[in-house]
Amino acid sequence: MARWELRTSTREDHDRVDAVFDRFDLADKADYAAFLRAHAAALLPVERALDAADAEAVLADWPERRRAYRLVQDLADLGERVAPAGTAPIELDSPEAVLGALYVVEGSRLGGAMLAKRVPADLPRRYLAASDPARWRALVALIDETLVTTTQRDEALRAARAVFSLFEHGAAAQAKAPVL
Repeated sequence: MARWELRTSTREDHDRVDAVFDRFDLADKADYAAFLRAHAAALLPVERALDAADAEAVLADWPERRRAYRLVQDLADLGERVAPAGTAPIELDSPEAVLGALYVVEGSRLGGAMLAKRVPADLPRRYLAASDPARWRALVALIDETLVTTTQRDEALRAARAVFSLFEHGAAAQAKAPVL
């Protein structure tokens, strides 16, 4: 199945992203704000790229899945202002690329639900708490139905790796650490 191929093929990318994000102490307000800024550096441009690629034509409920506004609200509650992101650093030029990007973005949503438990109750958690396992299951079912050829899976994999890279670089910049 395509979902397992994506998972296996991006395992190293995922592990690198996790290693950089693990440097943030989510119980510490300043570290948590840096963690959210790192996510904003990746998620805001990726959501913009998904909109530009008409992700809604690939995944009908894409508009309801957007989370950037939750992230911006959480940062505002922490006294942080997010600069509007410029041009999206990735181009999603096919439905397969859209699915690859969505695989990473929606996977991070699932991980966020677990991370939200590490954030103190007095800090905002809209972004991390926005989990919906049913939507994840619907997405991976769509991935399995759609990505049937090697070429399609390779295109999704290219986009997934590009999105993982954005998250890794965003986290490294906020953690003031080198990219692994």
